[in-house]
Amino acid sequence: MPQGLPRRLRYAFFLQVLLASLVVVVGVVASSRIVKDVLTSQQLRSEAGEFWNGRARDPAYPLPRSSTIHGWFVARGGDDAAVPAELRRHGNGISTLPGGQRKLIVEERPQGRLYLVMSFAVLDGVIRRAGLVSMLLALLAVHLTSWLTYRTSKRLVTPVNWLARQVARWDPADPDMRSIEPGRVPGDGGSEVQQLSGALRGLGKRTQEVLERERDFTRDASHELRTPLTVIRVATDMMLADADVPERTQRTLARMQRAGRDMEAIIDAFLILARERGRAPLTEDFTVAEVVGEEVEKVRPLLAHKPVELEVVATASPRLHASPRVLAVMLGQLLDNACIFTERGRIEVRIEADRVVVADTGVGMAPEVLRKAWDPFYRANLVNPTGKGMGLSIVRRLGERSGWPVVLDSLPGRGTTATVVFARNLIS
Repeated sequence: MPQGLPRRLRYAFFLQVLLASLVVVVGVVASSRIVKDVLTSQQLRSEAGEFWNGRARDPAYPLPRSSTIHGWFVARGGDDAAVPAELRRHGNGISTLPGGQRKLIVEERPQGRLYLVMSFAVLDGVIRRAGLVSMLLALLAVHLTSWLTYRTSKRLVTPVNWLARQVARWDPADPDMRSIEPGRVPGDGGSEVQQLSGALRGLGKRTQEVLERERDFTRDASHELRTPLTVIRVATDMMLADADVPERTQRTLARMQRAGRDMEAIIDAFLILARERGRAPLTEDFTVAEVVGEEVEKVRPLLAHKPVELEVVATASPRLHASPRVLAVMLGQLLDNACIFTERGRIEVRIEADRVVVADTGVGMAPEVLRKAWDPFYRANLVNPTGKGMGLSIVRRLGERSGWPVVLDSLPGRGTTATVVFARNLIS
């Protein structure tokens, strides 16, 4: 059976059988000893009582003699030399003799002292056999009852476990609710399992509707935002082309253009992420160096007034069959972060055989900040409040969607290194 609830159920029944068997064995052994002790003591007292009653009627009444009982009687004032020495040491009452297979009862009355020794080896064998039979029957009953109960419980748990496996296979973006229709549920789960199946189908349907509304809203809002951004970009381009525009105004227009490009990159990322799984963006064959070169030129104005060197180092020329826009958005966000948080030093973009590395000598991040860096809207640096805290979150999600994992390595005061690994879509 699979892991989880069925396995725990099996272990629970195994433990139950083990404990019950232990209780049965201990109980039968203890009860056998108690029964043997009670029976032998009663038999000795009965034989002694019968002897004293007989002596009261007939002074010559004989001592009990059989294969299991032997007796000695010492009249008052008489010599007890005939009594074995090991018996003379015992006082009145019932005692167990060495070896554990014989019992002694000593009773003293006005007529004299009575010694009766009973051997219960035969009785012990009978009790042992009876105890063994009782133990076997009890163990058989425990095992049979537990097995039947386990089979019944298994039939009840199987539908729940099956439902759990089916739901675990669901794609969150497109749950296959037909897989848990009532007719497909195995076993006899009863009305409760049917209710659970219905609740899971309802949950899957509601989740699907929520995701669909989210995708529609993101797609529609992103498309609507493109129009005003295009107008702003065209207007700023025209104003920057005007030679009569003052230098101060040109700097303001340049900032507006950069902000517009950032917003367009975020909108592109939203549009890509809003696509349904299985519907990838338009793909083509392209070289990574082309995309890197374009994105590097876009961020150079951010370093215009900083003593920072931005360099591209290519040790290989990888080609991809994917969406160049996705890679451009990812690299643009990483380069933006490197430019914002590097006040002096160097930013290096390395193109290797299966990855792109963006390394800077900026402020870096402490381990606790690095752990939260992927969280949406998380901003640790308040000195540069221009960021929205969404860049790295978008990069991570785009990387997961494209099969390009992103790795961050950072130390405070030493800078940050971001690596995009092309785990898929690489053209050899």
